[in-house]
Amino acid sequence: MTDKTPDIIYTIVDEAPELARGSLLPIISSFSEAAGVSVATKDISLAGRILALFPDLLSDEQRVSDDLAELGELVKTPDANVIKLPNISASVPQLEAAIKELQAQGYPIPAYPADPQTDEEKAVRAKYDTVKGSAVNPVLREGNSDRRSAKAVKEYAKANPHRMGEWKSTSKTTVAAMPGDDFFANEKSATITAAQAGGAKIVFTAKDGSETVLKSGLKYLEGEIVDATFMSAKALRAYIEAEVASMEPGVLFSVHLKATMMKVSDPIIFGHFVSVYLEDFLAKHGDKLDFNPNSGIGALEKLIAGNAEMEADLKAALAAKPAMYMVDSDKGITNLHVPSDVIIDASMPAVIKAGGIGWGPDGKAADTKCCIPDNSYACVYDETVEYFKETGTLDVTNCGAVSNVGLMAQKAEEYGSHPTTFEMDADGKVEIILDNGDVLHSHEVEAGDIWRSCTAKKAPILDWIKTGIERVDVEGCGAFWLDANRAHDAELIKYVEPALKEAGKDIPIMDPRKATRFTWEEMREGKNVVTITGNVLRDYLTDLFPILELGTSAKMLSIVKLMNGGGLFETGAGGSAPKHVQQVQEENHLRWDSLGEFCALGESYNFLASSKSMPKAAVLGAAVEVATQKLLLENKSPERKVGQNDNRSSHYWFARYWAEALAAQDDDAELKAHFAPIAAALADKESVILDELKAEEGKPADMGGYYHADPAKVASVMRPSATLNAIIG
Repeated sequence: MTDKTPDIIYTIVDEAPELARGSLLPIISSFSEAAGVSVATKDISLAGRILALFPDLLSDEQRVSDDLAELGELVKTPDANVIKLPNISASVPQLEAAIKELQAQGYPIPAYPADPQTDEEKAVRAKYDTVKGSAVNPVLREGNSDRRSAKAVKEYAKANPHRMGEWKSTSKTTVAAMPGDDFFANEKSATITAAQAGGAKIVFTAKDGSETVLKSGLKYLEGEIVDATFMSAKALRAYIEAEVASMEPGVLFSVHLKATMMKVSDPIIFGHFVSVYLEDFLAKHGDKLDFNPNSGIGALEKLIAGNAEMEADLKAALAAKPAMYMVDSDKGITNLHVPSDVIIDASMPAVIKAGGIGWGPDGKAADTKCCIPDNSYACVYDETVEYFKETGTLDVTNCGAVSNVGLMAQKAEEYGSHPTTFEMDADGKVEIILDNGDVLHSHEVEAGDIWRSCTAKKAPILDWIKTGIERVDVEGCGAFWLDANRAHDAELIKYVEPALKEAGKDIPIMDPRKATRFTWEEMREGKNVVTITGNVLRDYLTDLFPILELGTSAKMLSIVKLMNGGGLFETGAGGSAPKHVQQVQEENHLRWDSLGEFCALGESYNFLASSKSMPKAAVLGAAVEVATQKLLLENKSPERKVGQNDNRSSHYWFARYWAEALAAQDDDAELKAHFAPIAAALADKESVILDELKAEEGKPADMGGYYHADPAKVASVMRPSATLNAIIG
């Protein structure tokens, strides 16, 4: 693999970043080739992952390789240099839509069995479940995360502040969590000893004494932290009912979950919110419908479309409840329409950025009750809301930068997104039983409860602590976000404290609520702060702080230092932006900003230069930074409306500034000579190229598919300038 591994692997993904790849990657490949840097692609898109499940059902022309599995092996080697764009973390509705699209394109794959009965259906369901939710990241993240804003991006944000809503002390916006019996309250955690290391299984024992093995073949290593917990379904429903009943007039109701990453637990929690909100409707019509509340109100609307009585009753049932926070007021899409529409790490920062407000069904802004059932991290958002009520709107022109070092290597803390999360079918007891006979954890559960387990291995934990110390040494300020009163965190602290003592470092360990206030206060004083957190908080904080600081988390630089020496360069957070695709379909304007890709590209070249002693790659990387800075200074980033800069025109400007930087540098005469005429041609043909790029704007665009687009059609849409294409090659 070492001899054949391309210098850079660029991922094929989904939605807006995939459309942007169609325009940007040809530029990257051309510039890289001039420096002797090879670039190849690997398909980690939802459609690609689905097709890889069924090679025996596809023709030779349809069959695809399992690129995710191949990348999963590559990232364990020192040769890995992967640029990873955001991909879909599929909810069930997204998975079903992608399957239907592929079937319509002639791929003979089976439908998704929502309620599998036969062994064949169960086998198909098991295959599809492997691509649901956050299926990609745990495979590729063989290192811990170092996510921060690039210097050029931060300075630009301070000089060109984004619009912020005004926070008032009278705001009625609140965060509401369960009073108890949630994942936080019920968590148990233990560190595996040498005598306990080895195999394990998860067993459910019913009240009648019968046993069911929920999961076998588990293996735990010495020093591995193993957690188990559950959320009571009865307590969850009582909490939802109480929060709905206690709504103040004029305040919107909302729930903030992550049904994409927490692909087992959070759709179930979401479904409880839906069924409580629709209790009147379901009491009258539920027995007549094959409706799963986990799929959301949108699925119900499709199911009853054309039935006047049911449509009227649904409208009445919703009207009887408090007004909801809306995803799209104009289209009537509520907070409870689709489980994947409202993702906590984006939706909560959006409310906070707007001054604590959301938009209601009438299209007007209003304060919002934000329901975050589990107390593990609800306190972070609660403290943030209360802090801004006290202190007012953040001044982004002089605030510091908040970066994150996140524990995520080797599937650390993958809560709810892996096959050790279960919805209980009956009352009984769930135990983790080790091969040596020890019962590691035990919980009494009831039917409907959500039980889950997760782990964090010793080597990633120690690497995470080391990386956190290194980042605090650079920035001068930071903290470990760990709560000694939480079972899992208490086990982590047993690793952190000795490591800090050995390193002679005095980095504070704070519970998430205290750490939240500490971080906001430090950054308000203009200080840079490193947040050193576990996996879920990593995911949340790398949206929360950047969205407040920069206006978006898509502009963050994300470096994963792979534990075996390779590099994984993620293009920042921000999701895959389905609304951006809809705009392309309707009016051929893509407002996706590839700034994250530019930052990742520069770091990838720099890593290549040091890891493979390729000086030309260093020259490319330095020029990428110059081009990125100029793109920002000249305001050439994409804008929202037709006729303004979009993703494709921003790529033209990036290519031009990149070529100009390479033509101006004196570190490599060969590259200087190669790019001088390219830079001149790009400048000379500016008006022609921009006219060609914008010629079809305002008209519908056809990509030949949403989840599995036609490459030729995408190329036609995303590379419409023959002049630019001829210059770049």
